[in-house]
Amino acid sequence: MNLAPLPAIMVEQAVRAALLEDLGRAGDITSDAVIPAGALAKVALVAREPGVAAGLDFCRSAFALIDPAIVFAPRLGDGARLRPGDVLADISGPARGILTAERVALNFLGHLSGIATATQGIADAIAHTKAKISCTRKTTPGLRFAEKYAVRAGGGANHRFGLDDAILIKDNHIAIAGGVARAMAAARAGIGHLVKIEVEVDTLAQLDEALAHAPDAVLLDNMAPEMLRAAVARINGRAIAEASGRINAQTAPGIAETGVDLLSAGWLTHSARVLDIGLDFVG
Repeated sequence: MNLAPLPAIMVEQAVRAALLEDLGRAGDITSDAVIPAGALAKVALVAREPGVAAGLDFCRSAFALIDPAIVFAPRLGDGARLRPGDVLADISGPARGILTAERVALNFLGHLSGIATATQGIADAIAHTKAKISCTRKTTPGLRFAEKYAVRAGGGANHRFGLDDAILIKDNHIAIAGGVARAMAAARAGIGHLVKIEVEVDTLAQLDEALAHAPDAVLLDNMAPEMLRAAVARINGRAIAEASGRINAQTAPGIAETGVDLLSAGWLTHSARVLDIGLDFVG
C-alpha cells in the first residue's frame, strides 16, 4: 500500500491537545504517587482482535511528548492487517511517562484502527468491481484529517475535506435555489475553472436535469440497485457516479455491481467500532 504518512506537525497538534485534556491541572497523580521516579518498563502494543492498523504515529507522538526518553519501536506499519496477538510496537523507557501517555496513545490507535478496519471490510467486499469506498464530512470535530487518513489506511478514498474543496449541491440547496437547473447554473457561474461540481439526485428525472448541465460527479442518493443501474446507464461515463445510503459490508457488493464509481458511507468515520488493542507489560 502506498500510504503517505501525515506530517508530524499535524499529528503532534492533535496529540498535544488530547494529552493536555487528560493531564488536567495536576498531571498524572496516580503514576507520580505509585511509580518510583527512576523506574523503567518495557511494554508492547498488542492486537486483541483481527483488523487493520492505523494511527501508530499518533502513538509515537503521545509517548514522545510526555517523555522524549521513551523509545517507540514499531514492528508493523499503518495499513497492516492484524491478527490477535500481533505486536504492533515495542515501547521502553521511563515507566511513569509510559503510563501517563498510555490512554491517549490507545485512544488514537484504537479509534483510527477501527475506521481502517471498517473501511477495509467494505473495500474487500467490492474488490471484484471497479468501485471504491469513500468517507464523507461526518467526522469528529478536530479529527477529520486523522479519520480520513485512517480511511486511506483501510484502502478507501477520501471525499471532500471541507466546504471549500468542491461544490456539492445537496437536496436543501436544490430546494432553496428553485431546482436542479437553477442551482447548477448558479454554481457554474460562481466558481473558478479548477473547482468541480457534484450534484445530489434521488430520482431519474433529477438526474436527467443534472446531466443537461454537465456535472463532474453525481451523487445517487438512497437509490435501489435497479434504479442505480438505470442511472449508471444514463450517465454513460459523462460524470463520476457516486452511490450513498444503506452501505455496509453486506449491501456494498450489490451496489458496487451496478457500475457506480464510488460508494460513500458516513458511518466509517462517525460510528466505526474501536479496534481492541492493548498495552501489555513485558518487563
